[in-house]
Amino acid sequence: MKFSCKKEDLLQALNLVSRAIGGQQALPILGNILLEAEGKRCTVSATDLELSIITSFGANIENEGAITIPAKAFLNFAQYNSDDEILLETSEGTQLKCTSEHAKTVIAGESAQEYPTITPIEKETSLTLEAPPLLGALHMVTFASARTTLRPVLSGVYLRAEKGQLIFVATDSYRLSEFRITAEGGGTDISCIIPVKVLEELRSILSSRKTDAEKKGEDKKEKVGKIEVALSSQQIELRVGNTILLSRLIDGKFPDYQQIIPSETKTTVVLPTKELTTTIKRMHYFAKEINNNLTFEFKKGHVRITTPQTQAGQDETTLSVSIKGGDNKIALSSSYLLDFLSHVGDEEVEFKLTDSMHPALFHLPSNDLFLHLIMPLRIQEE
Repeated sequence: MKFSCKKEDLLQALNLVSRAIGGQQALPILGNILLEAEGKRCTVSATDLELSIITSFGANIENEGAITIPAKAFLNFAQYNSDDEILLETSEGTQLKCTSEHAKTVIAGESAQEYPTITPIEKETSLTLEAPPLLGALHMVTFASARTTLRPVLSGVYLRAEKGQLIFVATDSYRLSEFRITAEGGGTDISCIIPVKVLEELRSILSSRKTDAEKKGEDKKEKVGKIEVALSSQQIELRVGNTILLSRLIDGKFPDYQQIIPSETKTTVVLPTKELTTTIKRMHYFAKEINNNLTFEFKKGHVRITTPQTQAGQDETTLSVSIKGGDNKIALSSSYLLDFLSHVGDEEVEFKLTDSMHPALFHLPSNDLFLHLIMPLRIQEE
């Protein structure tokens, strides 16, 4: 194998695929990256057997071939090389010579035949998604999924099709986010749980493309493009330009979350996002002493927010708000509120309450296809 390429193209590909390499590898070779030169393109791949990332870029290929190289050594060479062009060639079968104007590095690799085969999925359902709404959905949903695998179905995002819409849902059983977008193609026969890791990697790719377009003054929609999604009974494939993400789906039944969404609410409050966030950040210092407990009391055009009395002290604030319906009271986690508010770009959030025993519902005035739910805590008596 022998080819030359731009250092920037190689570094971008290595940074992207290395995200599929976990900290704990079941097999040592899973710490490697697979490099394949064929035709006029170089393909770079990595996998942890659950998530695989494959991307490619144009290269001047003299001899086709393949090799697998330790990711850390390869990244180290590309990151700390200031030359624009790089020549890569194999020698003695499993060594990769990396040559540029001011550097000559030899990295010990392994035969490409030793690397696990990344098998394309057998497509049963396919659809195409526009990047901007998908990016919005991922931003507002993925943070609510569980970060442990005690209940595997909660460590993913539930995706289902309904009446021409795709519905994304994530919950850790204490809070929940739901976001709806329209989709091209595909039928109504979609119901699966996608590991949150693959969706976070997709969000990262889409965000970087959007940022690149903004820096270059290009049309963001054109730059980010569309995402092609293919599903089988056990896998999902996400294709963005020259990059493919392959992942196993999570096996199991997602909870019937709709039964916990209040069908009727007693009180609706519109709160200023920035002021509310600043207030909760201050009060979180005391709230975190007792289960992140913050009590909200809505009455006559204002909300009184209090923390329990703790050894560290106590905090209280009153905000003027727009209230529809009766007076109400609820205790919520300051940590979950801050997590939610950090993802909100709107100037205001709508807060709907039934009572202190039912979940609080949050909506955004700019998007009626999104809802966020936080379960209540026990109100601490003053």
